[in-house]
Order: sequence, then structure tokens, then C-alpha cells
Amino acid sequence: MRLGIMLRHFDQHEGGVKVYTREVVRSLIELNRRHEIILLFRNRQRLGTYQGVDGVQEVLLEGGSILYWDQIKVPRAVRDHGIDVLFNPKYSIPLRARCKTSWVCHGMDWYAMPQASAFLDRLSHRYLVPRYANKADALISVSEITTEHLRKYLNVPRERIHTIYSGLSDGFRARLSPEQLEQTRKRFGLPERFLLYCGAVYPPKNFTRLIQAYAKVGPAQGVPLVIAGGGNRYLSEHELDEPKRQKIADWVKWPGWIENKDLPAFYQLAEGLLLPSLYESVGMPIMEAMACACPVLTSDRFGTKEIAGDAAVLVNPESVDAIAAGIDRLLNDRELRAAKVAAGLERSRRFTWSHTASELMRVLESL
Repeated sequence: MRLGIMLRHFDQHEGGVKVYTREVVRSLIELNRRHEIILLFRNRQRLGTYQGVDGVQEVLLEGGSILYWDQIKVPRAVRDHGIDVLFNPKYSIPLRARCKTSWVCHGMDWYAMPQASAFLDRLSHRYLVPRYANKADALISVSEITTEHLRKYLNVPRERIHTIYSGLSDGFRARLSPEQLEQTRKRFGLPERFLLYCGAVYPPKNFTRLIQAYAKVGPAQGVPLVIAGGGNRYLSEHELDEPKRQKIADWVKWPGWIENKDLPAFYQLAEGLLLPSLYESVGMPIMEAMACACPVLTSDRFGTKEIAGDAAVLVNPESVDAIAAGIDRLLNDRELRAAKVAAGLERSRRFTWSHTASELMRVLESL
């Protein structure tokens, strides 16, 4: 099989989808023993990323708009390079590709929460995504809730959907020494005790309610909140000022976007992870925190509940009081904390990139 992988979004914003793409491509290459893998890049600077790797060919399809790249340049590459199966780790595929196709659906917040999407994105989700779903020979869903939503909103037959959970990088499973943790604390100016929010800010993240709930509990107990990431991805510029509106700006620390290599220390230093999202298909920070023995507070619905199971404090994300009460329990109930940490460590063992890649390759080989 000649397997083509679309990697246009290697150059998009940081976040879970980019981590997924990087890790799943690496794991597919490590797993591969008998196929030709053809990596389709849009950015010349990406060439050489996998240089010299057996069974891997890098192809540059430079320039052009997103639609032109997807719908014109990629089909030409399929023809020119004899690609048998085309895979995109993010949604979109060429509608006229003359080969088998598959793409990954990382969630359907755009249908579950349409008001929380930018206008151009809503157009794409309304007119293009259904066509991508109809065209694909196989859809990879990252959770059961995503599978349910693909069937509910796009009427995709169950037999074309394959639920394959994301993996977890090994770096999150290693215990860091006190010296390593202290170095990270000093480098980023982290408080002795703190609660952690990890990710960008956009409407499904429920950032305003999170800050309002934290304001009821954290400062009174002397525990700051660290925002790892925290930039406005879309439609949430006003939310970034919520700490000021709550008069707790001095209690909220913004170290900026944190690289994956530094995140384990943040989790291991934190009193707990707070992720009371209105919608997540998975919530990678939950998996990461569980592996780092960091107790988790998250939402009692959608992918957060599915991933966390009984290993997190689950709250109603639409209630500020419920989130605040959950934070208080997370900080003060020692037996609860210990139970959630133990359950999280056990639950996190099931998420590995090698398993993700193995299941994915099985689907691609079956097309």
C-alpha cells in the first residue's frame, strides 16, 4: 500500500490536534514494516522532518489557499505518486480523489454548540464537512461521543466510523525528581501551591465560569490559578479580562503557552487540573494530568466524562456554584484526592500512541 498523509495543518495553531498529528505520524512510521508512506507538506520548512527514514517519502505541495491545496493539489499528488489510501489526521479530504480516503474527526462542537463557532467556520461545517463525511471510506472518531455525534448530525453509517482513542506521550508517565520540579518552578515563576488550567481559550472551554468559580474559592484558601496557554483562539478576547472583572487578577498567573516537554512538571506541581468545559470530544489535558498523578476536576458530560470516568471530580459546567464546590472538594478532601489520583493513574495506562497507530493502520489496511 502507498499511504498518503495530508499534513497541511502541521502549521496551524498549537493544541491537541497538532499533538495528535505529530504523535500519530511518528507512531505510524515506527509501526510500518511493509508500506510506502508519502507525507504531503504545504510548508517548505517541513521538508527534512523525516529525512532518511526507510519507507517514507516527503512531498512538497507549496502554496495555494486551503481549499485549492485540498481539492486541487492533493488529488494531483494522489495521481502523480500512485497513492492507494489517503489519510488526513484532521477533517477534510479531496472530494475527487481517486483513491480510498479517511480522516479524523476530533469532535463536533460546531454542531453541538453552533453559536460558539466563527462565521467562516460555520459555513465550512455546514457545506463542506458533510461532503467530507459522505466521501470518506472510513472516519476515525476520537471518542464514543464523537461517534454518536457523527451519526446524529451527519447521518454517517456506523460501519464507516471507527472509534480510536488518542494516545499519551511517555513523558507524562515519568516521575520527575524534586530538583527537576524546582527548576521548572523557578524558570516559570510558579507559586508554591496552585491550581492549573491548560489550553487556549475559546467558547466551549467555559473560561468565564471557571474564573468566576475559582474566585469564590481559590483566593480565600491562598491557592493561585495558573493558566498554561490561555490565548484567545476565537470569540473569547473578552473572557481574558474576567480575572480583572472579578478583582482577582493578582491571583491568576499567565506563563504563556507551555511546550509538551515542560507540561509534566506543571501537572506534577499542581494541586489539581480544572477543565469544566461545556464541550470536549476528549480533553487531552485530562489524560495528561491523570498520568502525572494530578487530580482532575472536569465536566459531567460529553468527552470529558467519557475520558475521565470515575477518575475525576465531575461537575455541572453550567453552574458556577457547582464548579466552585468541586474546586473546594479537590483542594480539601484528602481521601477524595487520593482516590481520584489512584484511579487516574490506572485509567491513563490504556492511552498509548502505539495502540492508536496500530488500530489506525488496521483500518487503513482494510480499505
